[in-house]
Amino acid sequence: LLLLAAALAVAPAPAAAFYLPGLAPVNFCEADKEKPECQSGIELFVNRLDSVESVLPYEYTAFDFCQAEGKKRPSENLGQVLFGERIEPSPYRFTFNKEETCKPVCTKTYDTKKPEDKQKLDFLKKSMLLNYQHHWIVDNMPVTWCYDVEDGQRFCNPGFPIGCYITEDGRPKDACVINSEFHEKDTFYIFNHVDIKIYYHIVENGALGARLVAAKLEPKSYKHTHPENPDCSGVPMDISNKANGEVKIAYTYSVTFHEEKKIRWASRWDYILESMPHTHIQWFSIMNSLVIVLFLSGMVAMIMLRTLHKDIARYNQMDSTEDAQEEFGWKLVHGDIFRPPRKGMLLSVFLGSGTQILIMTFVTLFFACLGFLSPANRGALMTCAVVLWVLLGTPAGYVAARFYKSFGGEKWKTNVLLTSFLCPGIVFADFFIMNLILWGEGSSAAIPFGTLVAILALWFCISVPLTFIGAYFGFKKNAIEHPVRTNQIPRQIPEQSFYTKPLPGIIMGGILPFGCIFIQLFFILNSIWSHQMYYMFGFLFLVFIILVITCSEATILLCYFHLCAEDYHWQWRSFLTSGFTAVYFLIYAIHYFFSKLQITGTASTILYFGYTMIMVLIFFLFTGTIGFFACFWFVTKIYSVVKVD
Repeated sequence: LLLLAAALAVAPAPAAAFYLPGLAPVNFCEADKEKPECQSGIELFVNRLDSVESVLPYEYTAFDFCQAEGKKRPSENLGQVLFGERIEPSPYRFTFNKEETCKPVCTKTYDTKKPEDKQKLDFLKKSMLLNYQHHWIVDNMPVTWCYDVEDGQRFCNPGFPIGCYITEDGRPKDACVINSEFHEKDTFYIFNHVDIKIYYHIVENGALGARLVAAKLEPKSYKHTHPENPDCSGVPMDISNKANGEVKIAYTYSVTFHEEKKIRWASRWDYILESMPHTHIQWFSIMNSLVIVLFLSGMVAMIMLRTLHKDIARYNQMDSTEDAQEEFGWKLVHGDIFRPPRKGMLLSVFLGSGTQILIMTFVTLFFACLGFLSPANRGALMTCAVVLWVLLGTPAGYVAARFYKSFGGEKWKTNVLLTSFLCPGIVFADFFIMNLILWGEGSSAAIPFGTLVAILALWFCISVPLTFIGAYFGFKKNAIEHPVRTNQIPRQIPEQSFYTKPLPGIIMGGILPFGCIFIQLFFILNSIWSHQMYYMFGFLFLVFIILVITCSEATILLCYFHLCAEDYHWQWRSFLTSGFTAVYFLIYAIHYFFSKLQITGTASTILYFGYTMIMVLIFFLFTGTIGFFACFWFVTKIYSVVKVD
């Protein structure tokens, strides 16, 4: 919220409209008509290069491409740094409405006899083999490469490859299929020329100039015979795998401008998003989830209204009759239902961290739905989540302290310290190990030392004190009042049937919530590992609400069955029942790794599973907390309406 308020205060928006920070439109006009409110120069920025075959992204400067001399790189926010985005200025500069044809940028020469040159060329070949992709940005929009895919669909990729490779048996890999001239065996073809098309829309009152609505390019390969005076024709630029001697690569570009009357500035991202994975699958997944929710709600409603209502009426009538001794079902365990669980300290700490994650997720998704965290606002989603997590230390400390006190705990100092350091510490340790691997590999996703110190400062100087404040208020309040008294001597639990034993119930409990989210999970994993944009926050928010309802209902159902079987250990069981959804998430992530990703290399595999474990832990705490609170509410409610002697 603080971030949002600050951002809105900073954004200088025109009087006629309200724009988000950093997303106000820029007006362009021709060089001879330039004035303060409209500029003629168009800058092209380059982002890190990444690949679906490797988790390691690299900065543009790690490759030997044409560099922009003496230009300052734009500053990045916390979210961009954490996601490994590194935006830098490029040597490509255009003037609005001034077309260029085959303009040279620079020429790179490699002498394979020199170890330094050979190393640079080998790195370039390796990145072409792994299909590394450029990501260019014009006016805060990705420059896209659009091509036809099956069924007459057109796919717009917000990146384009460095080059491609023809294998030793003459099979074209990746982008080599686009040109029949790429046919030499065991040869790399580098895309050293780009045809850029910039589409603009003239603002209604033409005095303001034009706004850019799309930037598309087509990568091409030419062996320029005269690099100083290129003509962009002839054979493609090939680099044989066994090349010896001197290799010259000349980089060139052409740019054209086209007026586009149909697309307005506000909807300029639509063409990229429309070509992304299909929305009708999303609707199918939501319908599927809603069916599960309706089915569960029906079951829960039936239990609540019919069975429970009957039970309560019968229990309360029995006071007047002689059968009072013949108690049965869940009323039998009223003297043990609020008996403190074993390992109450750990459970209260998990509940504190889970509450922090639950509120953070809700607020982040709510803002994302309102469009504050759109893909155009780079890194905003991650920044928002981290800042919220830090500021939500107070609810974590409060919830942990309240429940720990109600479990009869005395060691309040240990409780506060564990709430502050246990779960965040595990996540940070995992994150730090992953970062060491990225550092070792020289990847751009490695977080600079300064940022790591800043994250630790946020944790120790803001989150921890806030947790202490929350815990102080939690311990100061009286313990939670339970509707029934706990007996001195614990009651014997009868022999349980197979499905009321703890493990089968816990395993069954996670299936339904996972069924609601697994299609959405596919799109989220795609956006993280296959570098696709994720923008369907409306769907995600809906699925989040469905997940909360499903976790609550599944846990309440199983809790009722266990109480009827006279098993009163519900606290850990309710947490683990819905928390088990995270185990299914882990199994799905392993399946996704082997069936959908083409990741190669030990470092990439370790990174994939390292980051997956962080997601699984967060998801476990999040779903477990929902299950516990639902069950706690249910138990308190049913025991407060029966008359107990």
